Amino acid sequence: MAIERILKDDASEEKGERARMASFVGAMAIADLVKTTLGPKGMDKILQSTGRGQSVTVTNDGATILKSLHIDNPAAKVLVDISKVQDDEVGDGTTSVVVLAGELLREAEKLVASKIHPMTIIAGLLRAFHHCIWVLSCLTSSNDQIAEKFKMDLMKIAKTTLSSKILSQDKEHFAKLAVDAVLRLKGSTNLESIQIIKKPGGSLKDSFLDEGFILDKKIGIGQPKRIENANILVANTAMDTDKVKIYGARVRVDSMAKVADIEAAEKQKMREKVDKILAHGINCFVNRQLIYNFPEELFANAGVLAIEHADFDGIERLALVTGGEIASTFDNPESVKLGHCKLIEEIMIGEDKLIKFSGVEMGQACTVVLRGASHHVLDEAERSLHDALCVLSQTVNDSRVLFGGGWPEMVMAKAVDELARTTPGKRSHAIEAFSKALVAIPTTIADNAGLDSAELVARLRAEHNKEESNAGIDVISGSVGDMSELGISEAFKVKQAVLLSATEAAEMILRVDEIITCAPRRREDRM
Repeated sequence: MAIERILKDDASEEKGERARMASFVGAMAIADLVKTTLGPKGMDKILQSTGRGQSVTVTNDGATILKSLHIDNPAAKVLVDISKVQDDEVGDGTTSVVVLAGELLREAEKLVASKIHPMTIIAGLLRAFHHCIWVLSCLTSSNDQIAEKFKMDLMKIAKTTLSSKILSQDKEHFAKLAVDAVLRLKGSTNLESIQIIKKPGGSLKDSFLDEGFILDKKIGIGQPKRIENANILVANTAMDTDKVKIYGARVRVDSMAKVADIEAAEKQKMREKVDKILAHGINCFVNRQLIYNFPEELFANAGVLAIEHADFDGIERLALVTGGEIASTFDNPESVKLGHCKLIEEIMIGEDKLIKFSGVEMGQACTVVLRGASHHVLDEAERSLHDALCVLSQTVNDSRVLFGGGWPEMVMAKAVDELARTTPGKRSHAIEAFSKALVAIPTTIADNAGLDSAELVARLRAEHNKEESNAGIDVISGSVGDMSELGISEAFKVKQAVLLSATEAAEMILRVDEIITCAPRRREDRM
């Protein structure tokens, strides 16, 4: 007995088979959970939180679903992580990466059961992975030299990305929005300068792209509603000290007149601050904190537009976009960078008034205004659009493009099968397993569309055995279609990231042979 008591009382460990079993089962369960959201006919999930207000999220985005789950199984957490990374890295393919990793483990489990060492399996999987990337990179096409064609490529990629999301009904409209927004970025992957504003009301079709920057605020009373050639000072400072503010301050006075003196002094202080701010030669002042009516009146008299209580995101983005800096002291005006824009005006969207800054310094800035029936629709639309924007901005940098719709998976599966036949030893089983896992993606796409996946995938395989085939699954007609005619494209970068993350995650989980769970801390230990 003495030997077994290495770990503390409640700590548990699982060894060998059982540990591997637990990690395989957990990972596959996660994969099966998001499997149904894959592809153009994938379904959505409703996530309801148990916290205050029981907020409800309706989503199709693999990363969002997995982020919201509280998972106990350690291997499942690895899969949640890779989908998060995929979301940050390229934006799309969050579901595919989890499904692929799950399938790799499903195949690996069979191999482990037939007494092949995990390390041998890993060696085979890695060999297959490198082969896949090589095959894919040979088959990409790139049109970054010809602007028109490149824009068509981007449109196709955007439509493919959006077709599995809530925006699929108006995907022409949104693909155009996304492509226009990304082409304005001129090759930077910084999506900060594309701002997305959500306004309930109207339909998704009413969404539009507006050049310039829109701040979700109203213009104060008695201030100019329209300013041309604006110089903007963006600040984060307190403009509300026209009353004695120090809590618990006791001031003894012998008459009311003295109180009036104190207030006058306060007012004078405020007036000086406003004069300092006006000394910057500005005609628009945006503050993050509130501006009391007295300084607001002073600004209005000077003909300066003062905006108070702008949210922090708005402020940072506004400073970035207009080329200014956020200031909090105003003693030396020459060292503060002001923002500039050609026109500030008030616009109406639905019921709300907003302030629009057009002709800003950063030419690439623009705002997408999303309209929709309810907050849930808008949130999901924003996520979908964000995915599309991420993928497009990555594609602008790495312009290699592949066909979609299960075409790349079939090509890779075929290449990997051929590799398996020429590889001696046990590794070839693992390589074969990789090709089986790849085929799972077109299979799932077909399953989700309610088609006979076995039949379709067999037909696809036959098509791909001919030379130079562009065959993929056409979910709409329910048969095998030509991907180049249908215009279904994907970015090479996304596929590469999917393969890389899925292989590495599977490798990590395969290496596990023991799970040690720490004992929970007891309350009374602290005394």
